[in-house]
Amino acid sequence: MSVTSLTRQESISLDEFRHGMRRLTAGVSLVTTEFQGEKLGLIATSVSSLAAEPPSLLVCVNRSATSHDAFVNAGHFAVNVLREQHDDLCAQFSQSARRAERFQSGEWHKLNTGAPVLADALVSFDCQLEKVVEWNTHSVLLARIVGIALPGEAAEPMVYFNSGFHRLGN
Repeated sequence: MSVTSLTRQESISLDEFRHGMRRLTAGVSLVTTEFQGEKLGLIATSVSSLAAEPPSLLVCVNRSATSHDAFVNAGHFAVNVLREQHDDLCAQFSQSARRAERFQSGEWHKLNTGAPVLADALVSFDCQLEKVVEWNTHSVLLARIVGIALPGEAAEPMVYFNSGFHRLGN
């Protein structure tokens, strides 16, 4: 293994951070909510289990996201873990225009909280927001899982690596 730089730094530049983070492979989730009658969603790779007792997870949302305040104020959301064939949904929800059209693709239903759940997601976690932690540019949403949907058999997940959406394997 070749290492190009092992210099100790007190701080790193934003470009260095971004370049390094591109090498961190992450699962891709579509986080959804409904607030004041409007369905909202965003693509997230900063989703992680938090605890098994009680079942909980965390989601990081950029405070500059247009739907940030709705996620915080709604008090609930669903984390829909995407399958490899959800390229179209990744593109649809990554584009900033036409928020109203985002939910026209796919089959949607609701579990306990009323947040939109994608019928063919790899797994969907229906979550009740418990706490919001502000961390610089992001809000960390800490949530209790109050419902889960495990449709069909397990499939390959969508992953994010090197600034793009990818499929595992082949």
